[in-house]
This record gives sequence, C-alpha cells and structure tokens, in this order.
Amino acid sequence: MMVIPSIFVPEDWSFTFYEGLNRHPDTVFKDKTISELGCGNGWISIAIAAKWLPTKVYGLDINPRAVKISWINLYLNALDDNGLPVYDDEKKTLLDRVEFYESDLLSYCRDNKIQLERIVGCIPQILNPNPEAMSKMIEENASEEFLHSLSNYCALQGFVEDQFGLGLIARAVEEGISVIKPAGIMIFNMGGRPGQGVCRRLFERRGVRVTQIWQTKILQAADTDISALVEIERSSPHRFEFFMGLSGDEPICARTAWAYGKAGGRISHALSVYSCQLRQPNQVKIIFDFLKNGFQEISSSLDLSFEDEAVADEKIPFLAYLASVLKNSSYFPFEPPAGSKRFCSLIARFLRTYHRVPINQDNIVVFPSRAVAIESALRLFSPRLAIVDEHLTRQLPRTWLTSLAIEHTSMEASDDQVTVIESPHQSDLMIELIKKLKPQVVVTGLAQFEVITSSSFLHLLDVTKEIGSRLFLDISDHFELSSLPASNGVLKYLAENQLPSHAAIICGLVKNKVYSDLEVAFVISEVDGISKALSKTVEVLEGHTAIISQYYYGCLFHELLAFQLADRHAPAERESEKAKSKEIIGFSSSAVSVLKDSELSVTESGDTSLIHMDVDQSFLPVPRSVKAAIFESFVRQNVSEAEVDVNPSIKQFVTSNYGFPTKSSTGFVYADGSQALFNKLVVCCAQEGGTLCLPAGTNGKYVAAAKFLKANVVNIPTESSDGFKLTKITLTKALESVKKPWVCISGPTVSPTGLVYSNEEMGVLLSTCAKFGAQVIIDTSFSGLEYSSTTWDLKKALDASLSVSLLGCLSLNMLSGAMKLGFLVLDQSLVDAFHTLPGLSKPHSTVKYAAKKMLALKEEKASDFLDAVSETIKTLEGRSKRLKEVLEKSGWEVIEPAGGISLVAKPKAYLNKSVKVKEGEGEVELKDSNMRDVFLSHTGVCLNSGSWTGIPGYCRFAFALEDSEFEKAIESIAQFKSVLGN
Repeated sequence: MMVIPSIFVPEDWSFTFYEGLNRHPDTVFKDKTISELGCGNGWISIAIAAKWLPTKVYGLDINPRAVKISWINLYLNALDDNGLPVYDDEKKTLLDRVEFYESDLLSYCRDNKIQLERIVGCIPQILNPNPEAMSKMIEENASEEFLHSLSNYCALQGFVEDQFGLGLIARAVEEGISVIKPAGIMIFNMGGRPGQGVCRRLFERRGVRVTQIWQTKILQAADTDISALVEIERSSPHRFEFFMGLSGDEPICARTAWAYGKAGGRISHALSVYSCQLRQPNQVKIIFDFLKNGFQEISSSLDLSFEDEAVADEKIPFLAYLASVLKNSSYFPFEPPAGSKRFCSLIARFLRTYHRVPINQDNIVVFPSRAVAIESALRLFSPRLAIVDEHLTRQLPRTWLTSLAIEHTSMEASDDQVTVIESPHQSDLMIELIKKLKPQVVVTGLAQFEVITSSSFLHLLDVTKEIGSRLFLDISDHFELSSLPASNGVLKYLAENQLPSHAAIICGLVKNKVYSDLEVAFVISEVDGISKALSKTVEVLEGHTAIISQYYYGCLFHELLAFQLADRHAPAERESEKAKSKEIIGFSSSAVSVLKDSELSVTESGDTSLIHMDVDQSFLPVPRSVKAAIFESFVRQNVSEAEVDVNPSIKQFVTSNYGFPTKSSTGFVYADGSQALFNKLVVCCAQEGGTLCLPAGTNGKYVAAAKFLKANVVNIPTESSDGFKLTKITLTKALESVKKPWVCISGPTVSPTGLVYSNEEMGVLLSTCAKFGAQVIIDTSFSGLEYSSTTWDLKKALDASLSVSLLGCLSLNMLSGAMKLGFLVLDQSLVDAFHTLPGLSKPHSTVKYAAKKMLALKEEKASDFLDAVSETIKTLEGRSKRLKEVLEKSGWEVIEPAGGISLVAKPKAYLNKSVKVKEGEGEVELKDSNMRDVFLSHTGVCLNSGSWTGIPGYCRFAFALEDSEFEKAIESIAQFKSVLGN
C-alpha cells in the first residue's frame, strides 16, 4: 500500500475500525452496494471488496490526493506482478468492485442518485484548533500540511454536536439517511472522548438504532491537537473522557489530558465501532427530506429517541405525515368545521374493519373534546332535565349543576335553564334514576365490567326509549386504538343492529402514547337530521376542531388500517335514518331557528371544487418560519413549562400592537380559536342579565352564536356613509335604551367589511361606552393585516372605570392558516364569572409552543417572517382592488376595504330582479334570503349574503384564497351577470 505525507497513515484508529467490520457476518457485505467515507489511501475499501465480494464499493474522500493514491493502491492489488488481472471466485477483479471519488462525505452518491445498502465511515471527530484553516478551498495543489489536517480535524458543521467535535459525524448520518436503502446499515468508528452517552445520542435522536459491536482503547495520536476540546470544556459543563496511558481506568477531562500530554505523558481514549439501522426507515427518510429543504435549523431540536417502542411507533409516522403536509402544501386546505373528511373516513373505516360496524363518514361528527361534545348536545336539545354520569359533569356549566328546576318537566324542548342531575356511574343505579326522574336527555358511560357484553347497553336503550329520553352513551374509556382491541359490547351491538334514533355514541380520543392531553372527540348518530344538527352546532359553538389534532389521531387510524388486507366480506354500509320518533325531545326552538337561518359553511355538497369565499381562513402560503415553528413543536421532547407559557408573549403582543394595558389581576384564557372564547363571554353576559350589542356589519358567526346561546341581542344600526362602522352618534343612540350593555367592537380591522378604526375613532367609542357603563369586548381576531400602518394606543383611551376585554386569534396575523390560538385578555371584573364556565377546549401544548415561537419572530422582527407578512398584505391589497374592480363592472356596489381578508358588496344590479336559476327551473326574484344559493348554483362560489353580514343587501367575499382559486373566483363572478333575465 502506497502512502504520501498529505494522507493519514493507517494506524490504531483505522485498524480498530476494520476489526469492528470483521465482527459482522459475511452476509452483511456480500453482494451489497457500499460506500466508505474518508477512505484515505483506500486500504479498507480494497479489503472489504477482497474479503466479502460486494457488488460495488465507493471509496470517498474530500482529499483529492487521497483519491489518486487510492486508485494507485487499487491497481497495485488488482493486478499481479505481471500486470494481469487477479480474478476472485466470481470471476471479477477488484477493478470491477471498487471505485474511488473525490467527495465531501456522500455528495458523490447523492448527486449521482446512488442508493447504498451499507455506509462505513472512519472520519475526524475533533474541531480544528485553527478554524480559519478549514475555510480554505480544497485543491489538489494545496499544501501537504493542510490536506493532512483534513484527516485529523473537522470544521463546524452547524449541528448541535459541534460542541463535542461530532458535527461531521452528525452530517454524515443525516446525508446517509437520504441515500441509504430502508434496510441499510451504517457503521461508524466513534472515539469515546465525548462520552458513550453523547455518542449514542447523536444517532438515536435521529431515529437510528445503535449497536456497539467493538470497543477498545487506543493512544491519542500525538500530532492531534486537543486544545479545541479544552476550550469547549471551559465554556460548557461538559467533560470529555481521556485516560492516562492504555492501562488507566479512571477518566480524566480534556484539560488534564492536554496538560499531561504536554508534559510528555501518553493519553488514550475509548474507541467504539457502532452499527446503526434506521427505525421506521421510510418515515425517518421523509422527516429528513423535509428538514433539508429549508428547515435545517430544526435539526437541533429533533429528538427521535424513545425508550418505549410503542411511543416511537406512534410518533414517528405522525412526524413523517406532518412533514409531508408541510412540505407539499403551501397552505392548510378548507376542512368542514365538523371534522375533516379524511379523518371522519378513517374513523368509519376503523370501526368497519376492527369492529364490523357498518357506518359511513356522514354518521360521524368531530368535536374538540368529549366535554365540548356533551355540552354542545345539551345546548342543542336544551332539556329541562338531564341526567349525566357524575364522571362527565366536571366540565359542564355550574349553573346547570346547581339549578333545582326539575318539576313540571315535559318532553318538549326548553328554552329556559337546563338542569343537570348527577348520577352514579353504575348502570343499574342510573336506570333507577331515569325511571324516577324521567329526564329528557341522559348522558352516561358504562363501567368496565358492563361494557364486556351488550346487555347493559341494551337495558339503557330500552329504558330511555320507554321514557322518551335521548341517550348519549360515552365509550371513551373503552375505545382502544389498537390492532387487537378488547371486546366492546356496545360496538358488538352496533355491528349487528342500527343505532336507535333516540341514541348516539360519544367517544373522546385520549388514549395515545405520547400526549396525554391531546384530545379529539367524535359522536356517532345514524339519524341524518341529528348528525347534520350536531355538525352545525359544533361550527356555531366552536368554529372548528384543531386540524393538527385531527392529523395526529388520523395517523393512528391510518397506521392501524395500513397493514390490513381489504376485507372480502366487509359489512355493507347502513343508510342513515331520516325520520325521528315524535315522542322524543327535539331541538330547542332557538337552536332550530339559528341552524335553519344562519349561513354556515357549505359542506354537504359532494362537489370538492367549491370556492370558499365564506370562511375566515387564509389559504395564502404559510411562511417557512411558521411551518418550522409548527413542526418543531412536535419534534421536541421534554419541553419545559416556560416554553409553552404564552402569557408573557401575549402580554407583549397586546401591548406592542394595541397599547392594551395588563395588570397582575388581568385574566388570560386560551382556546383553539376566538369563537369558543366569544361564546363564553356571551354566556357571561346572559348570566349577568346583560344585553349584547352588536353593530350591523358584525361577523355573522358571532350573531348566530349569540342567538343560539339565547342571549339578549340588540343590533346597533350603522350607516353606509360611515362604511358601516360605529360612530359616537349611532352608539349613543343605541345605548340610551339598553340596560347592562355589552358592546362588541371588531377592530382595528372590522370583519366583514375590512374597514379600519383609527386610534382616535376607537378612543371616541370607548369614551361613549364608559359614559353608559358598558362592558366592552374588542375583537382583534381579524386584525394585523392592515394595508397601511395603523397604530393603536388604547392605554390613553381606557377610562379607569371602563371594563374592557380584548379578544384575539393568532392565525391571520401570524399567517398560520388553520393553526390557531385564540386568546382572551379578560378584565378583572369578569375573571371569576368566566371561570364558572368550564368546558372550554384548551389549546394543546404544541399549539402554545408554536405560537410562542411565532410571537418571538414578530417581536424580534425576524426578516423572513416580516417579509412574508409584508408580501401577504401586498397580495391582499392587490386582490381587494382587483375584486372591487370586477364586482363594480358586474353591477355590484363595493365598500373598499382597508385591511384584512374580506370585503362587502351589494348586488345592486340584481336585487329584487328576476334571475335565471338552473336550466329547466325558470326564474326567481333575487333577495338576501336566496342570494347565497343562487350565486353558488351558478358560480360554484360560496359567499355570505346580507342575512349573514347584518347589512341588508351586502354580501361578504373572503379573498385570501389560493392563487388559482382566486382566479377561478374572479372569472365566475364576472360571468354571474349572465343570470339576469331578459
């Protein structure tokens, strides 16, 4: 073997590595495609080829002279003394099996799309004490000293392992993940200087299983300067491990080793050979493919090391799915508020496959939590008396649990106070209560011993049907996300029998292996009308269920279904029941009115090409920094409480953006969006006998929710000349005749008009409210995207006697799409009253972690984030002008917005005129009541009519659409003029 001064001379380090390779069975290398990193003079690559006859060995080295010497050594070993080829047992020569290339780690294989089965590496693991030397260009005519240093030292690689001198190994592993085949093996020589725990963690946190196959002690090379390790020790608590000579057993730190070596002593360190394989290789590859595409900074937070294999089996597939979504989608698509179609379909498939329950996705309604599902059902039916299992009442409103109005109950829905009686968990005691009290609604679970068979469930069904009660049975504690779920009597019954019209099943998903507090719930009903009513109820009361929580549990269902063969005898899907028993309690009258008249999301159409200009969500690109924050929130482990405590960040946010003062007594409440928080405020208002004052031109979902919750609502008239904004005159006139007013003001950006309140205008409105002693709710949920600079300083405008609460949502202003964090900065006068209203679905810790990261980006004025915000505002302003132009040319009267994602316009050329409907259906007179349906049928565009905006005749258009969707919408709007009759 030939060597020259610029190449590392083979010694104990590489000999030990080869000994480790020899401990593998012959089959590990035979007929495999192999790459050696840092091949030096090529002796290990040649030895592997000669001994194990692999298909190909690629010897790679960053040193160009090493590659030339390796080729020379290859020929020296491939030819005999006469220059003739030496053939092996397979009639091949070493020249057939080995090639050498200049390559920075695996760049040659990556660039040439070579997939490897084995990667072996013996590469430097000490930082160069002269970092500037490593920045030189690597050229063939470089000095011998510089090229030799490449074998001894490595440069900073931008990995957290740099602090231990292992950055180059870390990069090699991550590059290896991208080019190695799923069943491939990576084998690395690892000096034990940083400690065995640190070395193992380098691999394990990247989703790699590690086996130590060989370990020994070797003398530290005398020409290697370890002063860089001394510097690391001086600036960190970490201590490296060296030994005095080969016989020393007690480790010494780098500083002691350096001093001992300088004095003439010989120091040694442990040397191990690690064999590494990817756990769940396909998923780990997806994760790293995502990270290398602009998200490398998350790498330091990545932790795929799990003591429990079941945790790894759950979390890694989810991370891979989330990485795919974030990489392949520029935005989060529209999902029905009552659950994404994919998620509902997966639940239905799981029930059909594992429990043979023949339901379909239309039978399933998704809620943020079990508690929300129960409260929503009770509000929908509004029974005078409900009996609820004592284990399920903790999150119900306190007033329901303290009311004594249980006499004179009837089967009719009530619009008065709901009374809830707690019952024992045991079904026989529950049944005794049902028979005596005759409630309209029963919510209960079953004990563990009762769910093994169907008999207890059947008894409950029979008794509630006989009494005329609606039954909601909770099976959360007995629903297993497992490939071998335990016997469940309720699901056994449903496999053979249709769920009776008076019964529904509630299931809270909480049994995951990773996040004990991550919850999603679903309700099963086989009555079409009940399913639709529950779907609308969750939209009114909650707005949505966190989409990433649905992604998480969707992944669990998907993994359980992925390996199942298609059932050749799958149960036939049952048709939903259309009729309901007349003798059983129906929906409350307020619920019927709201669900009938409110323009909620269009979700029932099977047409997936609908364009949604009727939702408060941005479908514009989510910035890279926001995607990074979302992904990092899940890849982290052992997150501290401080890292998910958003209070300081929200305080800073409301102060910086609105000049809103906070005190130690100020309350901070969070949810998965602002809708649920607003609704709790509405309930507070109702309990205090207040009147909710909403300006004409308020977001329609708030109006619908207030009516659903039976609040006393007063509409404050607004004028077109004011852009339908509140003024001192209109507000004063309204408040003069109202007792205990609660005034809700949307600002700075008003939803849905897109107009903006100046600081002065808001000051006038707050002064007017103070004059009448009004409670004030300022809703900032739709703000933060003003087209020109808008500065609020509410501190100067707030009267000391005025009670003001600030409502907001981090979504539009953080450009995070469907990832939302609703917040409520609660005036101290409302803190106690608000906390008597449990049942709020709190955001998961991952949402708060991501939100805190995003708020930090804003506060630190991170350039890429601020650039994305500026670009989004520019896009929205441009779209608003273009939409205004198209609408006006088509006969609409438009109020030009000054911020936000929507505008309002009046179809002046169409209202009260006959317009064509679908072919063969004649013409109709166009009014607010049918505007939405007619427009949808002709254009495929969903909008909100004047019934929703509260401004007669004015429709709402949300224009934060994906680019191609916006272009389709513009084209469809322009063509709508053709509907006018002759």
